[in-house]
Amino acid sequence: MLVRLVRRGGWRRVVGGRGLVATMRTENRKRKAEDRSSTPIAGLWLPADWCDVTVLVAVSGGADSVALLRALAALRPGRMGGLVVAHFNHALRGQASDADAVFVTRLAENLGLPLEIEKADPDTVTPAPGDRKVAEETARNARYQFLKTVAARRGARYVATAHTADDQAETVLHRIVRGTGLAGLAGMRQSRPLLYGVSLIRPLLGVRRDDLLLYLRRLGQPFCEDATNRDAAFTRNRLRHELLPQLAADYNPQVIEALLRLARLADEAQEVIAAVVDELAHRCIRAEGNCVLFDCAASAGQPRFVVRELLMAAWRRQAWPEQAMGFQQWDELASLAQREKSAPSLLGVSLPGGLRAWREGDQLLIAPAEAIA
Repeated sequence: MLVRLVRRGGWRRVVGGRGLVATMRTENRKRKAEDRSSTPIAGLWLPADWCDVTVLVAVSGGADSVALLRALAALRPGRMGGLVVAHFNHALRGQASDADAVFVTRLAENLGLPLEIEKADPDTVTPAPGDRKVAEETARNARYQFLKTVAARRGARYVATAHTADDQAETVLHRIVRGTGLAGLAGMRQSRPLLYGVSLIRPLLGVRRDDLLLYLRRLGQPFCEDATNRDAAFTRNRLRHELLPQLAADYNPQVIEALLRLARLADEAQEVIAAVVDELAHRCIRAEGNCVLFDCAASAGQPRFVVRELLMAAWRRQAWPEQAMGFQQWDELASLAQREKSAPSLLGVSLPGGLRAWREGDQLLIAPAEAIA
């Protein structure tokens, strides 16, 4: 008889009767149960929440995403639901990028999972000298557009990414160094809407990277190493390999935990603010086409930071780009909204994205500059 030994990836002839086969099946079931209980996300994202829907798993080939895929595959009870592997080849590292794609393809085949793969046009992502950051941002936007497209076509309920607790700490530290507000200190959310009916979820956000590496070693599962992750030209790499180790060595050995705690506290505070903003938004914000009308009288008496949050909410409803809007711009808008009606009238303020804001009585109007002419 032939018995498939999954761990060895092949077939072996065994000699013996049904008792031996039954024993092997029992051992396999025990091993699978142990694998499920020891996965990094056991207890963090319960299979009951996702086993009967399609989950698109973003897999780069690196340790974090490979660990996420192996953990989800181990947790999926009775092969229920659908896991779909998604890999976007950024084409930023030439043959190394192509090798990652080959690795992910073979991994998906070994796990018996369908694969969606796409390669970026090298002409659109190859950086000019000094423009590597622009290329990275372009590649990131292309990756998320790919995930959205595949999720819609596959009818996925979730898109799972492999951001870890270490990524969260690095994100918070990066924002502190760069300058941020309370929402920025909250770091990445565990989940957020990606499309209508589709959520982006980060099941590993509470898991340390070292635990994932240990999990992969226990499985004997290889993964890809991205050499650019150690390139000191990137701020995030310097934070990871230089600043965080220095902070841990010279100031606080628990700096990662401290940053994660700060993120949790900021997120709790932001939830309270969001509830206040949601309650006020229907009274303060009205949209007419591509113009936002903000009722300054309805927001009178509110703290400055609440007015800023209301203006951010109005901005997001219009899907205007936020990247170029810093604290100075948001505070300038809030100042205009809180200006006394009797104060001298201003011509308004120019804002990133070709937008302009001005006061008309109790109304603050924000619209594209060309719409005003």
